[in-house]
Amino acid sequence: MATFLYRLGHTAFRRRPVVLLVWLALLGAAIIAALSAPATKALPFTLPGAESQKAFDLLDQRFPGSASDGATARIVFKAPEGQTMTTAANKAEAQKVTKEIASGSDQVASAVDPYTARAVSKDGSTAYISVTYKVTAAEVDSDSHDALDKTVEQARASGLTVEAGGNAVKVASHGAAAEVIGVIVAAIVLVITFGSLVAAGLSLLTALIGVGIGFLTLAALNSPLELGDNAGVLALMLGLAVGIDYALFIVSRYRSELAEGHPRQEAAARATGTAGSAVVFAGLTVIIALAGLAVVNIPMLTKMGFAAAGSVTIAVIIAVTLVPAMLGFAGDRVLSKRKGEKKAGKKADNSRLGRNIGRNKGDIRAVADDAAESGTARSPEPPRPPEFSKPPMGVRWAQFVLRRPVAVLLTCVVGLGVIAIPTASMTLGLPDDGAQPTDTTQRRAYDLLSEGFGVGFNGPLVVVVDAAKNEAPETAVGEVVTRIGKLDDVAAVAPARFNEAGNTAIITTVPSSKPASEATEKLVEHIRDTGTAIEQDTGARLLVTGQTAVNVDFSQKVNDSLVPYLALVVGLAFLLLMAVFRSVLVPLKAALGFLLSVLAALGAVVAVFQWGWLASLIGVEETGPIMSLMPIFMVGIVFGLAMDYEVFLVTRMREAYVHGEGPGQAVLTGFRDGGRVVTAAAVIMIAVFSGFIGASGAMIKTIGFGLAVAVLFDAFVVRMAIVPAVLALLGKSAWWLPAWLDRILPNVDVEGEGLAKSTAPHPGSGPGNDDHPQPVHV
Repeated sequence: MATFLYRLGHTAFRRRPVVLLVWLALLGAAIIAALSAPATKALPFTLPGAESQKAFDLLDQRFPGSASDGATARIVFKAPEGQTMTTAANKAEAQKVTKEIASGSDQVASAVDPYTARAVSKDGSTAYISVTYKVTAAEVDSDSHDALDKTVEQARASGLTVEAGGNAVKVASHGAAAEVIGVIVAAIVLVITFGSLVAAGLSLLTALIGVGIGFLTLAALNSPLELGDNAGVLALMLGLAVGIDYALFIVSRYRSELAEGHPRQEAAARATGTAGSAVVFAGLTVIIALAGLAVVNIPMLTKMGFAAAGSVTIAVIIAVTLVPAMLGFAGDRVLSKRKGEKKAGKKADNSRLGRNIGRNKGDIRAVADDAAESGTARSPEPPRPPEFSKPPMGVRWAQFVLRRPVAVLLTCVVGLGVIAIPTASMTLGLPDDGAQPTDTTQRRAYDLLSEGFGVGFNGPLVVVVDAAKNEAPETAVGEVVTRIGKLDDVAAVAPARFNEAGNTAIITTVPSSKPASEATEKLVEHIRDTGTAIEQDTGARLLVTGQTAVNVDFSQKVNDSLVPYLALVVGLAFLLLMAVFRSVLVPLKAALGFLLSVLAALGAVVAVFQWGWLASLIGVEETGPIMSLMPIFMVGIVFGLAMDYEVFLVTRMREAYVHGEGPGQAVLTGFRDGGRVVTAAAVIMIAVFSGFIGASGAMIKTIGFGLAVAVLFDAFVVRMAIVPAVLALLGKSAWWLPAWLDRILPNVDVEGEGLAKSTAPHPGSGPGNDDHPQPVHV
């Protein structure tokens, strides 16, 4: 692998104009394809095998044209103090709004005024209009959103309090602003890390080209493949994240190779062969994690995973082709000003470096060359920097950990374990309008309905009774209504509504508890248990659906898939890392460390968003169940990023160990070359994800906080502390691999051992003439 990528980097550097033109041509083609693509189709949400989905399918058959899973909205009215919604003026206003809503969009199936539907509270202060759409919530177009917003705004001029809730109401998007914040922070971190605007700009530019190609390609394929907007958003976020990281890894290694005296073309080829190998295998772990979302068997998640995996694939290819090509254009300008001046001084004073070693502090290669010319034996590896040279902060930290491995390991494990404790009480669910910020119309409508009708009115359950095989359908349905009404936590049961054939009925059931609550979830289970008994007694089949039941089924499906998904992703990555590191214990340590960091991150999410600890500091206004997708997203996304840091940091240690360094010294070498880069990459990721914490939506806020905390724990606690502590305790046994397993596993040579043997050395050579490099045999 390293030798192949070395050749690829060599070719990309030498043919840099061609490589750049190819990628620009691909970007141009993606732009043209996206602009000429048909209008985006909304991705229909389905839950194969779930009871709520079976109910929707049955309703479509027995109630044709009813759009059973169509979007819904409720326009809620609150009369001024001392008035009621039953006065002539207020009643006329509500009926006027009903007509405007019904005629405002072709997507509206029906709009029922409060007085026809008896949707007026007992005290008369509150009423609502029920609006149903012919399409799903994802398919409601901008014209329909605008018509709804305009009607609500005009109705407020009458003096009534008017708000709108439901899944048909447009939700503000905050992703774009967060990405802009992430790019700005990434640019600042890159400039600080490299000390060079050119190096920082190169990393950002190549990442943006890759993201542009991936995102625009998905936009072009959105309609024929029905990918949905969320697939593009996830691909954009991850493509940008890993694109910057991968470019950062290779540019950093290129600078190290230049510092060792290699010509620019050789340095780019070596950086691609070594750091590029780490990038390829780190990318494979991310791709495995994203493609593994198919295990959940939810089409929406499957397509999101594959779309994001494609974006990561593009980022990997960009890193090993376009980055070395761009390094050819950048030259020595990727070095900081101080290092560039020092390098120029070394080149000019090459013949006097031996006499000026005290002043230059360490051109060790020149000293070794002088010794060779005088006949003195020289070690094949350059000596270490002199004692008076202050080691980098990463090396000093690694030295501290190597001196106290047991204390550091216990402190980190116990600390993360304590933070993970709240995970045991985690409750999964999907946020409803009650989790929206208090300044949104959805939240105000939710509160008005809760005050006027009860909290359960915001999430009614739809009970579908299939009595086609029953001789007396009405009797069977009546029995269902009676039994459901006797259950605990049921506030009201509406009269049954039959289809034209009279063999299927819909019973709307209002819980006493709010939709996103454990009590409502248990009520769904109780109704389904009751349905089992009813089917045995009467032959009528009972199914529970509606948005609340869909949320319950979705949460259960994701929860049931978490362990198989985790086993698949971690298992495949474990095998991959065994081939990379030629070790059993190092991949095992990587997997266990990841699980520890994810559990700790989930514990922090539960403490803040479910328990309410420090919730006010990040603007959490309503605590409740954790979003169902949170655990599986954290496993997939954070696992990929964690393995990025693991592969890049530990492959450098493995490389040093293979080339003759002791276990402890190899750890120091890994931190010397990779510690600062991994730190910068983690800071960039934390900044990108933290940008979402400021969003108003509870779902976006939870994702941003969870991912930021997970990267913080994994990068700085697991990779930067637990990893060196464990390697220090294991010593040489860390790199142990049974002989039989060594014969089975493919030798991918990610550490570049074969590359070191097959490339000719360049003793004492400077950047020199890159158009005519010294011969290299590969």
